[in-house]
Amino acid sequence: MAVALTACLSSTAEAQTALSFDAAQMRLDRTSRALSAADHGVDAAKAGADAMRTLHRPIVTASAQYLVYEKTLSVDLAGAKGNALGHTQDFLAAFPGSVPPAFRQIAGEITGRLSQALPGLFDAIPDQLSYRFRDEVFRPTVQAAMPLYTGGAIPAIQRAAQGGVAMAEGRRAQVIDLARINLIRAYFGQQAAAGLLEAARRSRDALDKILSDSRKLEAAGVISRARTLEVQVARDTAERTYQRADLSNATARDELARLLEVEGNVVPTTALFVQTRPLAPVETYLGSEGTAPEARTADAGRQIADAGVALARSRRLPQAYAFGEYNFNRSNALPIEPDWIAGVGVRYTILSNIDRRRTEDAARSQAAAAADTAAEARRIATSATIRAYNLVEGARRSFVLLDSSMVAARENVRVQAVAFREGEGTATPVIAAQAALDTAEAQRIAVAYEYDLALAGLLASASRLDAFGAHSRRPTSASPTEPTDERPHRPADPPCARAALCRPDRCGRDCGHRLVAREPSRTRADPGHGRGGQR
Repeated sequence: MAVALTACLSSTAEAQTALSFDAAQMRLDRTSRALSAADHGVDAAKAGADAMRTLHRPIVTASAQYLVYEKTLSVDLAGAKGNALGHTQDFLAAFPGSVPPAFRQIAGEITGRLSQALPGLFDAIPDQLSYRFRDEVFRPTVQAAMPLYTGGAIPAIQRAAQGGVAMAEGRRAQVIDLARINLIRAYFGQQAAAGLLEAARRSRDALDKILSDSRKLEAAGVISRARTLEVQVARDTAERTYQRADLSNATARDELARLLEVEGNVVPTTALFVQTRPLAPVETYLGSEGTAPEARTADAGRQIADAGVALARSRRLPQAYAFGEYNFNRSNALPIEPDWIAGVGVRYTILSNIDRRRTEDAARSQAAAAADTAAEARRIATSATIRAYNLVEGARRSFVLLDSSMVAARENVRVQAVAFREGEGTATPVIAAQAALDTAEAQRIAVAYEYDLALAGLLASASRLDAFGAHSRRPTSASPTEPTDERPHRPADPPCARAALCRPDRCGRDCGHRLVAREPSRTRADPGHGRGGQR
């Protein structure tokens, strides 16, 4: 059993991971999936923008084709054949007149026979001649095309890609701020939950002590059973409060451990803090609205919208380009195919199935909307900075004012407890005093937590969230979970238990305190002081 207990304790000790806020933030930067996704988004946008930088370069492609083709050629010979027959007949008819008279008879006989034979000869020639050709061709070629003028489309696309990078970076900054604010909420939320749990434990233990005193006084016949039951109810209420605080603390521990992906529990070493000195004037936090993640994202959207206007305008302009092609197998090319070709061309869309003017109007409206969004983002950032500053200052003032409330509440609990133990008071004031102290302690922790969250919001709206860790390390910080210097010191054995209750009449003991005048209705003898002032 001892070995098992030792192993259990060792495992519990190993499950505790102590982390300062700076260490927790570094771990979050390493392990957060949201931050990793944002980084990948930025990398993708940058890669896309880099890919758009070479749009002006020519596009060169190589291709190889194996072709099997067949070509049929048809020639109409009817007209040519008739013309040839007519011209031949005319020639033969005029031929005998061109020879000497002695040979004209012979020439006439010859031409007559030829004229009779010509129709038969020409009939052997078909009226239409058809030729069918079949061949196989291998065509390895390289083609090139380069834009010369695009109407501004290429620069618009490149500006839009750069705007995409700026938008991705702005979104990453938003994710980083949200992740860090969430870390601040969880990290110091666990501290606040632990502080509330400790305050609930002290309240329960204090009421346990009061209940124990009540039972003793009831047994001695000093107070009634009803007073004891009243204390019992208050003690049970404190126990329920403690149980709820314990569950809340367990939830806060689990949330922080899962956020940081830590096995076991995280033990925060940076306590809740409050800067008791006022911050610098609010004007020192203004003026950087343009660097806020929301404003950067809005500016990037405006850049993309402006590029959309230029792209829509380019669709109404002509485009010029250069092109070329070279055939590496010229000996086996098609009959009508050139060995190589190069040239320039112009293309203009005369009629489009999309209204290009309305498209440009839509792009201009989007650009105007993006500009208004960017201006609104700056206004919201300014308002958020001022609101967060006021929240920080309000929490600081409340925290400082709660110091005196804590001192008074602790002193009131001590006085009422002394009065109750001495039979000079009832349980109701003691319970009320303890409840007031519990409320003051809970408010002090809640105000400190509110201060830290408001400070995180202020620094985030001013694009200074990286400075939050420095604020938590400043020596002027005050921790709400630590007692203040003004906390009253209670002696272990005061010379008179009624020291806080004395008034003009001096008590019988030589204690230097003054005795409270008794109410006329009380007739019970004081167990600690004699009626005549002597014990």
